[in-house]
Amino acid sequence: MYKKLDSSVKAIKGVLTSQDILSFEFTSQSGRQFALIYIDGIADKIQLGNLVVKPLLYSGADDDIYKIKELLASPEVKVVKSVQAAIQEISLGNALLIADGEGSYLSIGLMAPPGRAVAEPPTNVTVKGPREGFTEDIKVNCALVRKRLKTENLQMISLKTGKRSQTAVSVFYLSGVCDDSVAQKVVEQIQNNQIDIVPDSSYVARFISSRPHSLFKRCAHAEKPDIFCAKLCEGRVGIIADGSPIALTVPYMLVEEFQSSEDYFINTYRATTLRLLRVIALTAGIILPGLYVAAQLFKLQLIPFKLLLNISSSVSGLPLSPCIEMFLTLFVLEVLNEASIRMPKYVGLALSVVGALVLGDTAVSAGIISTPAIIIVAFSAICLYVVPDLIETTATLRWIYLIIAGSIGTFGIVLFTVFLISYLVSEQVYGTPLVAPFAPMIPRDMSDGFIKGDMLDLAKRPLSLNSTNTVRYRKKK
Repeated sequence: MYKKLDSSVKAIKGVLTSQDILSFEFTSQSGRQFALIYIDGIADKIQLGNLVVKPLLYSGADDDIYKIKELLASPEVKVVKSVQAAIQEISLGNALLIADGEGSYLSIGLMAPPGRAVAEPPTNVTVKGPREGFTEDIKVNCALVRKRLKTENLQMISLKTGKRSQTAVSVFYLSGVCDDSVAQKVVEQIQNNQIDIVPDSSYVARFISSRPHSLFKRCAHAEKPDIFCAKLCEGRVGIIADGSPIALTVPYMLVEEFQSSEDYFINTYRATTLRLLRVIALTAGIILPGLYVAAQLFKLQLIPFKLLLNISSSVSGLPLSPCIEMFLTLFVLEVLNEASIRMPKYVGLALSVVGALVLGDTAVSAGIISTPAIIIVAFSAICLYVVPDLIETTATLRWIYLIIAGSIGTFGIVLFTVFLISYLVSEQVYGTPLVAPFAPMIPRDMSDGFIKGDMLDLAKRPLSLNSTNTVRYRKKK
């Protein structure tokens, strides 16, 4: 540490050599010199002038660093006693105040990084219910959570992860409801991270996962604070990472993907119908292409006779086998899907129309692909997007089923399905079975499974989550 102002500024600027790290020197009325070092574009210059420079400029400011701290009007001020710590504070976006003749510095938290306003998330649109969504600013996201959970039991643990990025991560849980051992384990796994940069919460999801290479994810995603808070109240642990509009919750159960926030704001019977529809559509989207190929190659009796005649007339004269034909159609679909996402918005829309109409119609007219193959692939793609959060897993499973169906047939489909169910039944996430409440069967939790029960049926928290407080509400006597 240096007591001379010039020496301190040179020592810090010698390490932080980037041109966007600025220093501003000024002198108080008593003649004492000060310097502010901050990152241009992150520190709020207006607030620095009003809350830091003005109080020092028009005061004596001849006392030690602790007296100077009391003169500042900013609520986030702390004393820094080493050059290394001072450099780290500046890198985090805080402003550093150096006073001539002092061996300690003041870190001032007046950050105002650019960010977008709170809006409805584009991938989680609802007709009924709250429409606020998370943003990329962790402070805004934490405020949205606090806005909905006004209780002293809400606990937040602030962490830094990433050796170079020093990304801020907040871990939320409700004390007295959540299992404290789960929250502690999540904190330890995040702290043990040794990667250079953590740009998004998906990186954090890999750190807290016991099997990061598994095809099935181990964390639930939440883009809206109402969903996030509802899961905290069930006994889960929530994770919010700076720079990401997607929060994470654990423990995770597969049944969560078939639940929508809108299910809790509409009629119970309608919600149950929609959940069963999602299950049926997802199953059909995964298995249907492979089942169609297996029916043609190995077991045509699976197809009704009249439908078989139509399919036979459509596929007669095609140069490709049913398996290659389905592979080609799925490949074209994946290419069009990827191109429409990567291309600019309006060009992507035109590309999708051209690909669906021109390529599809031309391929059928040229006798390369049959009409039933296009119908099945298109229907399968629509079905998979009924549950968009599982699209990465389900799209991969669709390819696996197609390969097995073209090699072994319906017996392979049945065999792989049994293997898949056995794998899912044996999996656990922080002590919670992945396919709970169905395996093991937990009757009490079935009221919020594929069948949506009334609010009066949800008086207890899910038993699968091992909550320390299982009572959600009590009826008045």
